[in-house]
Amino acid sequence: MRQAEVVVHGATSAGVCAAVAAARRGLDTVLLEPGRHVGGMTSGGLGYTDIGDARVLGGMAAEFRQAVADAYGVAPGHYAGPEPHVAEQIFLSWLEQAGVEVVFGAALRTVVTSGDRIFSAATLRGDYAGGVFVDASYEGDLMAAAGVSYQVGREDRALHGERFAGRREVMPGMHNFPPYVSPFRADGTLLPQVADGPMAEVGEGDGGVMSYGYRVCMSTAPDRIPFARRPGYDDEHWELGRRLFRHWREQGVSPRAGRLVGLEPNLPNGKADGNSLGPFSLSVLDRSAWAYPDAGPEERERIRLHHLHHAQDLLYFLSHDPEVPAVVRAELGRWGLPADEFADTGHLPHQLYVREARRMLGEAHLTEHDLVEGRRHPDVVAMGSYHLDIREVQRTWRWVYEHPDPIPMVVTEGYLSVGVAPYQIPYRALVPRREECANLVVPVCVSASHVAFSSIRMEVQYQMLGHAAGLAAARSAATGKAVQDVDVTALQEDLAAAGQVLSL
Repeated sequence: MRQAEVVVHGATSAGVCAAVAAARRGLDTVLLEPGRHVGGMTSGGLGYTDIGDARVLGGMAAEFRQAVADAYGVAPGHYAGPEPHVAEQIFLSWLEQAGVEVVFGAALRTVVTSGDRIFSAATLRGDYAGGVFVDASYEGDLMAAAGVSYQVGREDRALHGERFAGRREVMPGMHNFPPYVSPFRADGTLLPQVADGPMAEVGEGDGGVMSYGYRVCMSTAPDRIPFARRPGYDDEHWELGRRLFRHWREQGVSPRAGRLVGLEPNLPNGKADGNSLGPFSLSVLDRSAWAYPDAGPEERERIRLHHLHHAQDLLYFLSHDPEVPAVVRAELGRWGLPADEFADTGHLPHQLYVREARRMLGEAHLTEHDLVEGRRHPDVVAMGSYHLDIREVQRTWRWVYEHPDPIPMVVTEGYLSVGVAPYQIPYRALVPRREECANLVVPVCVSASHVAFSSIRMEVQYQMLGHAAGLAAARSAATGKAVQDVDVTALQEDLAAAGQVLSL
């Protein structure tokens, strides 16, 4: 069994920052990654970095931003983000320089606890004991296996008195389906890509998570990989898309390819970070993601492949199907997958965009009120500023009662965007309840409501929270104190000395 002072689970950007921060303080640190890459979404397709108010960007997030600038010989912020392979190179260099032992293929099997502490984590690559653990995974698997309380999905509006909680009203907007598109085939069965079953009442909690997808890096370079027809591609699976384009044609709407998948060259070297835009996009809205957070490895892999195939097939559909407007097909034809990205995963990203999974119920629980009202916290360890950004939760259908007979219509539900001023994130939201676990810090699946998490979930936030988690873990491991008893004033001084912004 490998014994370390700090064990970090999940090489997301938060996990890399946590491991590097602890190792820089001289602690023996191991970083366990179930996959084969480091960086999570920062190196896994999400090149275009959502920041919010740049004034709150500090610590290792600012350090990463500077490293990106140095890699391209430009000023910080010149590019909205790095190419995926450059992001991974930066993180790998940090880990190597800090002396972090990185173990790939280390999928979590079980966790051994003793009293209120985690003793070890058993993985497919061996067992790892530690003084303090950091769960920096998107899923919160280590946290859950240790018996720490958590929530999944949307809560009821009444739980925290949050205005934006629970199921949303179906409203018109760029991400919703236009009216009068039928969800049914001629034989009365439901089309693929439409979830069946009733929606919860408005404001009720339903356990739904924000949709997942793949952020696909694309290029117009001469050596690009064309969007090809995948073995297993099902023409009938895309009938809903054809109906959408027919509806737009009848209404005189001329969709642009760039507004369907985001084809603006917003990354260095003319690459694009393909985003989920509009009612029919890279996001999968059939509720399949709802089962992912608590699913076992086999079910998660099935869901992941479902999302990966959706991304592949959507790009082929938009660039080849005769029902897609010729101008869209022509524009998509100029693009393809970059030959110099994701070579070991068929030039598609290695990371599924898990926008939210489990969320811890910790010592402090952030809600919409903390963000909207800008509540101050004496134990602040980082700041956030991005708007409340709840992506679509489901695509389903409902009866619309119009004269003389009801009409079934496809609807998309869940999207919300509400601006907030810069806000503080307290250390207590990163640690479990004292009685549940005394040696675990959680910088990704933080203790927050669904609404609050929709802003906190940005990669730069994860980098800053990972930084704080790594320094807190180092202090806890060095002193033997519970993570809840870490000297927060000293931790804040460490963070401030490293450039972390704790107030404006």
